[in-house]
Amino acid sequence: MVELVHLWPPGMFCRAINGKPIYSSVTVVKATDHARVILAGQVSARPDGELVGKGDMTVQIRQVCESIRAGLDHVGATFRDVVRTVTYTVDVPEYFRCQGVRFEYFAAPLPPSTLLGVSRLADPDFLVEIEAEAVIPLERLRNA
Repeated sequence: MVELVHLWPPGMFCRAINGKPIYSSVTVVKATDHARVILAGQVSARPDGELVGKGDMTVQIRQVCESIRAGLDHVGATFRDVVRTVTYTVDVPEYFRCQGVRFEYFAAPLPPSTLLGVSRLADPDFLVEIEAEAVIPLERLRNA
């Protein structure tokens, strides 16, 4: 049996139109003994949508990771449970210069990760966006 649960945790930005979210911030796929946690791409915005770190890749990566932490915490997961990330950036060389801040959150063994250079993100001031997936034992799952 598989069950899907769609969540909008506090501490995570989710774009809304006319007060309605246009996507799920987190989707939990519950199976018999584990849960797969899928986090939508996180950008450098506070939950109210305010941009954090305009023009500063390091600050933006830190805010993105804090948003990922909020989503993981909400369901009972940690960065150690992350099994995959996909990172989008508008400036690959600058991202590589600043990526050390990610190691404040993701520790060895690091999950598989894909990095993509893109021409633009949803807001022209966003420099980086990171998607994450985690897997946790069902008994640790909460709020889903």
